[in-house]
Amino acid sequence: MKISYLIPVLLLVGQMGFAQYNPEKPDLCQGKFFTEEDAKNLHADFAKRYSDKKSWEKHAKEIRQGILDGAELSDFTFKKPTNIVIHSKKDLNGYSVENVSFQSIEGIYVTGNLYRPLETKGKTAGILCPHGHGTDPRFAAYTQQRCATLARMGATVFAYDMIGMGDSKQSDHKIEKALKLQIINGKAALDFLLDLPNIDKNRIGMTGESGGGTQTFILSALDDRIKVSVPVVMVSGYFFGGCVCESGMPIHKRPTHQTTNVEIAATFAPKPMILISDGGDWTVNTPNMEYPYIKNVYSFYGAESNVENVHLANEKHDYGISKRLAAYPFLAKHLKLDLQKVMVDGKIDESANKILSQTELQVFDEKYPRPANAVQGNEAVMALLAKK
Repeated sequence: MKISYLIPVLLLVGQMGFAQYNPEKPDLCQGKFFTEEDAKNLHADFAKRYSDKKSWEKHAKEIRQGILDGAELSDFTFKKPTNIVIHSKKDLNGYSVENVSFQSIEGIYVTGNLYRPLETKGKTAGILCPHGHGTDPRFAAYTQQRCATLARMGATVFAYDMIGMGDSKQSDHKIEKALKLQIINGKAALDFLLDLPNIDKNRIGMTGESGGGTQTFILSALDDRIKVSVPVVMVSGYFFGGCVCESGMPIHKRPTHQTTNVEIAATFAPKPMILISDGGDWTVNTPNMEYPYIKNVYSFYGAESNVENVHLANEKHDYGISKRLAAYPFLAKHLKLDLQKVMVDGKIDESANKILSQTELQVFDEKYPRPANAVQGNEAVMALLAKK
């Protein structure tokens, strides 16, 4: 979008009272930045900018570059993870769980759990599973259920911590450049997954809820190696994320254009994506607004059948059982997983999964301490990011 177009849009926002304007950081779109109705009208105006694959891809390129520029990553060299440690393997019912750490940039460690099927024939699909906000959600039963079930279906799954959570406590979560660091960590997590033995690089998926949904559609927009995307309870036309790790850096409002999470998610076209939404949060309008908007972008490729929406009108903001039941068949279909391995009497059954304790899943302990070169504290982490 040209600057000449951007200025009237932003003036319109100010005149009509769409935005929760932040005079200290006017380039940020945060929280409920638009009203629901105004977001609908603004997206209708946005849609006039492109009418075919060529015009859309020009704008999609602009969106991706805007994310990199806004997150201070346009000149960043992403490197393969180093200092990889995988330990404490636990063989369970059809799958195993291991504890993992690796260095994404010097002094920063990504931590998580690796779920693998015990019986495999040939290469396996790989799935990244970032989580949302909460008290150490990687250890939560709902995260374990998702990862274990997908592993039993035949996928190699990596669940990793947001910064400031789980074992990733080198800084607080809400540091100013949290978005930058989580993109770096997400890229490193993807490299780690792809470099594991027996991974089919053409069958790579990603799914997370809430803030993990934001991580899902941002990394899916930036990295073409992700082939299937399942952002859960997050893609909204008026809500930009309530945390600095989602909207604390200027990736939506650039000198060249204004965009939204709807358009960021749409850059995944024409690859398979399912939006899972509910009636209790900012995805309440997905069936009537965000989904049709994204489906129109998919139509430019003749790929409308590759994007779906499951809307749970009576539910709230989570990655609970019904949302997982919506995700499993989609991931099975597009990543060639075996859904029958988790079926009992014709229904998906998670009861074979074992919920492990935090102690069993934690990465750093007396035997496997946090590496000596790990930087500690908000100031040290921010100083490291400033150098990068």
